[in-house]
Amino acid sequence: MNENHLDGRESRHRTPQERSALGKAARAAVPRSSHAEFAPGPKRPDPLDIIEEQSATRLPELVPIRYGRMSESPFRFYRGAAAVMASDLAETPRTGFRTQLCGDAHMLNFRLLASPERRLMFDINDFDETLPGPWEWDVKRLAASLVIAGRANGFSTKERAGIVRATVRSYRENMRAFAGSGNLPVWYAQFDEAWVRGRFGADLSARGRERWGRAVAKARSHDTLQVFDKLTRVVDGERRITPDPPLITPLEDLLQGGRRDRLEQQIHRLIKRYGKTLQSDRRFLLEQYRVADMARKVVGVGSVGTRCWIVLLLGRDDDDPLFLQAKEADESVLAPHVGATAYATQGERVVSGQRLMQATSDIFLGWERVKGIDGRPRDFYVRQLRDWKGVAVTEDMVPQGMRTFGALCGATLARAHARSGDRIAIAAYLGSGDPFDRALVTFAERYADQNERDHQALVDAVSAGRLSAETA
Repeated sequence: MNENHLDGRESRHRTPQERSALGKAARAAVPRSSHAEFAPGPKRPDPLDIIEEQSATRLPELVPIRYGRMSESPFRFYRGAAAVMASDLAETPRTGFRTQLCGDAHMLNFRLLASPERRLMFDINDFDETLPGPWEWDVKRLAASLVIAGRANGFSTKERAGIVRATVRSYRENMRAFAGSGNLPVWYAQFDEAWVRGRFGADLSARGRERWGRAVAKARSHDTLQVFDKLTRVVDGERRITPDPPLITPLEDLLQGGRRDRLEQQIHRLIKRYGKTLQSDRRFLLEQYRVADMARKVVGVGSVGTRCWIVLLLGRDDDDPLFLQAKEADESVLAPHVGATAYATQGERVVSGQRLMQATSDIFLGWERVKGIDGRPRDFYVRQLRDWKGVAVTEDMVPQGMRTFGALCGATLARAHARSGDRIAIAAYLGSGDPFDRALVTFAERYADQNERDHQALVDAVSAGRLSAETA
């Protein structure tokens, strides 16, 4: 067991009454209303310094794309500034109860995903920053993201407050429900598409239910065969990844000669060796595929500039594809504030956190450490490039739709936290009333204000020539 997984390993073997008493006692030291606080002091680190420090370890030719994407809007800035918020959250009140954190629990990191049984699930998706830490941090990052998205859509202050309250209430009520459940029911809990439709469908308008149906159908169409058709072409009788620079650059277009050959060999070794981290039956399946092509891919907003490879593998024949994504795993942005991982590699940290928080994970999820062509060891985690993924379109949401979506995210986050933290103590701390819900409404608005100031600072830095930004 990773020593960082829980703050209170011993508390899990106390009686439920003792654990509940711990949660209620925490209210005296950290009142629930105190979570409204956010008042950055004069010693707050410059957010641009934090962002530039991250960029220093990334591929320099891609960093301007990162700044370009983050400059587009306050919400896009927020998505790329998890390190900035981690620094800010470290100065906010905390109860001392820890869970496995997503570390970047903004609303677009909750989405539809495929289970190994080919069921469509709703769950958390991105775990690049996962580490054990204060449960409040994930909830606050989710709440602030909803306010920022709501502002972008022109929602009123009252509408945004309703969205945050519904989200946090859902987290609180579901955590209380999980606190009353045994360990196995908590572990087996999962939210498939049918459960989501039954639980939240009535909260949506007819138009909202129609949009949900389209999202489900679209998610099911985003599979390996779809990405195979979209991202590959036949060249001289062989299937190859289609170039789309700078977003997708095949290896043969990226490097030449010996450097290309060495990198190709290293990626081959990465795919072969990472299979050892899979279950034996899944490793057997992986071994039935051969590597056909590989390319560098630019991903996300905050991850732009990290090393990310997409690898095309072919099975029975050239029409039997498997697309894997090998993404660089660096130290979590939470580590300076909660401590370094106890795992040997950052890739294992990501995979272990994902497996702990998700109800069900990609069958090809694994990790490996490899030495780059520059001689430096780097950690990667590997998963399928696309497998029934459906992402919310925040710009299309009306207030009621975002309110319902936020409640679904809150329930999902509670389920993930309940698996690793002391759900009884957290539930007792939160209680049956709404002081914590109301506090997070205030916090989220205050942090959205700060995020807008930070975004403007980035825009000003680009305009002044301090940072170079590109659109891609």
